[in-house]
Amino acid sequence: MSDDFNMSMRKFLKQVGVTSQQAIEEAMRETEGTDGKTFDAKVVLTVDGLDLTHTVTGKIQG
Repeated sequence: MSDDFNMSMRKFLKQVGVTSQQAIEEAMRETEGTDGKTFDAKVVLTVDGLDLTHTVTGKIQG
């Protein structure tokens, strides 16, 4: 893979990680009673033109 590809991939994944964390933190602040609760989380990644759908699941502890 080219250097341009690697850099654009890293930039995209960093943006996904940072903005997702911000959205989750905001939702946790705005929702009462989240302390000690566990939340199921799912991210679905699609890439147009590559016929790609990738799902990641996990848990987030409040």
